[in-house]
Amino acid sequence: MQDLDFNEVVELICKEDPRFDRKAYTFVRQGLDYTVKELKKKETKGHRSQHVSGAELLDGLRTYALDQYGPLAKTVLNSWGLKRCGDFGEIVFNLIEYNVFSKTESDRREDFVELYSFDDAFVKPFLPARKPRSGPSTAEAVC
Repeated sequence: MQDLDFNEVVELICKEDPRFDRKAYTFVRQGLDYTVKELKKKETKGHRSQHVSGAELLDGLRTYALDQYGPLAKTVLNSWGLKRCGDFGEIVFNLIEYNVFSKTESDRREDFVELYSFDDAFVKPFLPARKPRSGPSTAEAVC
């Protein structure tokens, strides 16, 4: 059998598991590449394993989504069917089943369970900072 390219694999996966848009798979693939590059930058010894843990990938996907989509990150991800961290894990394991991604013996779907909420990760960074109130407001002081 001839090797399928990424888009062909995603098409097959989406026929079997229609929960997520094709763009979600492309995002996770690009987010993995982004995460690997960022981890290599942080590594001082230079010889880091190419393997990325579930927690590292979730953090990388969060950063990548914020970088790519800013305040619309949650809206964009939701439009592709991604609503929680576990959804990223489902995509990763769908890609593992088709040998697009690889895994170690210790990798599990549970590694992707709710490291953060989508509101905390993708909405909260764009909310205005609340200033603590100190003393009565001007309107209260006048009364």
